[in-house]
Amino acid sequence: MPANNDSMMTPQLEDLLGKVDSKFSLVTLAASRARELQDYYAKMGSVSSKVVPPQVASLRKPLSMGFEEIAADKIVRVPAEEMAERAAAEEAAMADAAALRAAEAAAILGTAQAVTEVGVDDADSGDA
Repeated sequence: MPANNDSMMTPQLEDLLGKVDSKFSLVTLAASRARELQDYYAKMGSVSSKVVPPQVASLRKPLSMGFEEIAADKIVRVPAEEMAERAAAEEAAMADAAALRAAEAAAILGTAQAVTEVGVDDADSGDA
């Protein structure tokens, strides 16, 4: 947003309400985003994958920045059911990845053990 439109009237409420399903959703989304932005600025020196940096160039307060991000379609509301599905899918993917790593480690250990056994048999047969 241009700096000359820096007032409480921008972005327009009508534009914001078109992005969500209710005023309550709008306020909740903007407030939670404002908390995330405050966390981001509080932890500027440390890197965290959980804190998303600001998505719009603005020098305004975090709540106003949240509204700007909603107006710019940078932040969208995701229903709780979808979040639960995403969390379950992420957990399943993590479990699959852990199982794959365990299988690869077992295969590597099995190969190393087979090589060691072959090496021991060769040493025994060479001495005889």
